Amino acid sequence: MTTPTQLADQLSTTTLLRFATAGSVDDGKSTLVGRLLHDSKSVLTDQLEAVEDASRKRGQEAPDLALLTDGLRAEREQGITIDVAYRYFATTRRRFILADTPGHVQYTRNMVTGASTAELAVVLVDARNGVVEQTRRHAAVAALLRVPHVVLAVNKMDLVDYAEPVFAAIAEEFTAYAASLGVPEITAIPISALAGDNVVEPSSHMDWYGGPTVLEHLETVPVSHDLTTCHARFPVQYVIRPQTPEHRDYRGYAGQIAAGVFRVGEPVTVLPSGRTSTIAGIDLLGAGVDIAWAPQSVTIRLTDDVDVSRGDLIAPSDDAPAVTQDVEATVCHVADRPLTVGQRVLIKHTTRTVKAIVKDIPSRLTLDDLSQHPAPGQLVANDIGRVVVRTAEPLALDAYADSRRTGSFLLIDPADGTTLSAGMAGASFAAVARAAAPADDEAEWDF
Repeated sequence: MTTPTQLADQLSTTTLLRFATAGSVDDGKSTLVGRLLHDSKSVLTDQLEAVEDASRKRGQEAPDLALLTDGLRAEREQGITIDVAYRYFATTRRRFILADTPGHVQYTRNMVTGASTAELAVVLVDARNGVVEQTRRHAAVAALLRVPHVVLAVNKMDLVDYAEPVFAAIAEEFTAYAASLGVPEITAIPISALAGDNVVEPSSHMDWYGGPTVLEHLETVPVSHDLTTCHARFPVQYVIRPQTPEHRDYRGYAGQIAAGVFRVGEPVTVLPSGRTSTIAGIDLLGAGVDIAWAPQSVTIRLTDDVDVSRGDLIAPSDDAPAVTQDVEATVCHVADRPLTVGQRVLIKHTTRTVKAIVKDIPSRLTLDDLSQHPAPGQLVANDIGRVVVRTAEPLALDAYADSRRTGSFLLIDPADGTTLSAGMAGASFAAVARAAAPADDEAEWDF
């Protein structure tokens, strides 16, 4: 029997996988997550007792495992998922952080939140309904966010008599669609989350399937989120000037390394100003170090007394991103109010927030056939489209394809701080018909 100490030692050497679940309404996402937690022995006794008690009050004989993640009162009353539920669990082979995201169309914005940091997305499909519009929308969001691994979980196979042709037809349709979006890896698994078939244990009802269970795939899929291999980027969050007798001349720039590795003695450039200097020291947890890497939080000191403030980006001089005031990107619009051409917004990129104006919305993606609807004029909630934004001050943006951390941004309503759209700079998964930007701008926001 594995002792707690041995288990702790095993977990300290295992990798971490962040993954999100998605799918249409009532496809069984929360039940799948509950089954994973229950069958992998990751549920505490008091949690299980609370779920059993809540299930009995609702007249259910068996515990409703979806209640392990549907924690809000409104979610339990309506039997739906509203908010993103984050859960941590672990096996001896890997640690997991999962995000159970809603299936309703009006909560697609929550799926964007849950999948933005995921290395894998599990997209559920009801075997009785097949691929529906919301399935395609979630596949498009996963592709847009550059999630490297997608699992198609064809759920409720028990309700179609575990028929292989049903699974094969759905898997073929979804795989063709997701591949056309540029999803690099798609794995299809037939399951019954309610009965537990192929979730943690192999199913005795589907001997025609010889692939992994959901948990086995999660435990063995390659995880390639090593931020130290990316372009080195350090967004400055805070300037430290103690001005005490013992630290009279101390000037440090604190923040979290977004990507890559920084070394003492390395020439760096501060953006957007373009001023150059050399790293004189790196402070980590109160001690000096010679090297630091993502995602460590550190304080960087420079040899020169250059002007650096919150929102600036420090990068190696030989690998610094270009600065621009013209941002072309794909966005997923998440606000109830539309995004329109000519609208004034704030753009938040890493620790920097600047004024901007929406110069153009060249196209909106049609999910049915992946065609681009040209010049829609606006994007409404859950739309995916291309935008051109002009900023008041230069931004040091990477392409999202190169860096998910420094290639992403938010568009914010300056009036009340509402998040309008989540943006990914650079090319999307589909061709974009670039339209000419309108020439008339309002003077005070005309950059």
